[in-house]
Amino acid sequence: MVQEKNNQGSHVSRRSFLKNGALTAAGFMIVPRHVLGGKGFIAPSDRLRVAGIGVGGKGESDLSEIAKGPSDIAYLCDVDSRRAAASVARFPKAKFYKDFREMLDKEHKNIDAVTVSTPDHQHAVAAMAAMQLGKHVYVQKPLTHDIYEARMLSAAAKRYNVVTQMGNQGASGDGVRQMMEWYNAGTIGDVHTVYCWTDRPVWPQGIPWSSMKAEVPKELDWDLWLGTAPYKDYINKLVPFNWRGWWDYGTGALGDMGCHIIEPPFRILGLGYPTSVECSVGSVYVDEFKRGYFPESCPPSSHVILKFAGKNGKEVTFHWMDGGIQPERPEELGPNEIMGDGGNGAILIGTKGKMMCGTYGMNPTLLPTSRTKEVNIAKTIERVPEGHYVQWVNAAIAGYNSPKNKLISSPFSIAGPLTESLLMANLAIRSYDIRKEKEGKTSYPGRYIKLLWDGPNMKVTNFDDANQFVKRTYRQGWSLGV
Repeated sequence: MVQEKNNQGSHVSRRSFLKNGALTAAGFMIVPRHVLGGKGFIAPSDRLRVAGIGVGGKGESDLSEIAKGPSDIAYLCDVDSRRAAASVARFPKAKFYKDFREMLDKEHKNIDAVTVSTPDHQHAVAAMAAMQLGKHVYVQKPLTHDIYEARMLSAAAKRYNVVTQMGNQGASGDGVRQMMEWYNAGTIGDVHTVYCWTDRPVWPQGIPWSSMKAEVPKELDWDLWLGTAPYKDYINKLVPFNWRGWWDYGTGALGDMGCHIIEPPFRILGLGYPTSVECSVGSVYVDEFKRGYFPESCPPSSHVILKFAGKNGKEVTFHWMDGGIQPERPEELGPNEIMGDGGNGAILIGTKGKMMCGTYGMNPTLLPTSRTKEVNIAKTIERVPEGHYVQWVNAAIAGYNSPKNKLISSPFSIAGPLTESLLMANLAIRSYDIRKEKEGKTSYPGRYIKLLWDGPNMKVTNFDDANQFVKRTYRQGWSLGV
């Protein structure tokens, strides 16, 4: 494949990728697994051929866990060969690519499923490209960078009949299932208030973009790393981790930890789209009475309040706190007892009691903690002994219409609305920084207001400027393909 590279685009255009992929597919008499999947389905192979997109860091651990199931890691793709080195060494038979579009274009007939463990801003385009070729997908959290992307991926999973899983592994844990059983049995009554908190960020936020241009490491394809994001010169200490604090690439503390901490109460209460959101945001002062203005960077801390319509018709108030901010300790919790797991946690307050957990729904606890051993509720929800990763592998082999797929822990039908909710919180945080100049006066119209959300139509109804954060405009050469 001939490649052209420039700072305004990328190696392989989305249009040529889809066209070439479709032509190549037409030349082979291959029936995808998702077409065959269903009752009585016998897979053409009892092993899943997996391609990894983003294989360093978390991607490396994702592939290592997936390899524990009946799978073969057949292809590796990463824009940074330094970060990919451990996976290349671990899976020496896997062919290596830098551009996922080239990999899918050339190798799709030999791939059953794809994992996506890139920075947040590349999740949607990589996952969508794989699904459009009929590949099952495992995508790291948060599912997407934007609300619109999450909605599109959720719809695509159903349209293309592929098995999907988001990388919030706590969704397969025993903790959330234990809490669901308590709640379903009426142990704490109807939940009306939820508190979730984290000690993240543990990377720099609330700072200006560096003015010091740096030399791009020879192992890194910077243009491919930028992908859908606007072109900027390379700076030090952005890759491989600190991108999380910049809106062009990451989704802040909410994106990093929200899917792990918000997921248990979200699932337990059967929540959908929020109806409103408001926030307060921590500030950095750069001089006396001079607040720093760094809208490209996530804030150092925030407190977001989301409102949901509960299943019983009663409103649920949902608090998110990050940057080390925590809610008041429940009066039922002893003075020396740890709240959540310390730095992170969730508390659900019902009409008859309270319960809490740590990250991933771990250590589920009724309050006071003595109730945890006193209350005995029968197990009514099937556990996932094989774990989050192998559950996805087994379901992908069985097929989209299989019973195993119906039991998948975090399919896009669940992960999509969850991701949309935490991104709605980010929309409020970003709206807080909208600045307007008129007649020499500066105003911040997105501050100190409540944003009203029309979930089905993905629109803020009372402050139109906020809607710019629902959907990004991709850099030339990149498209979601819908």
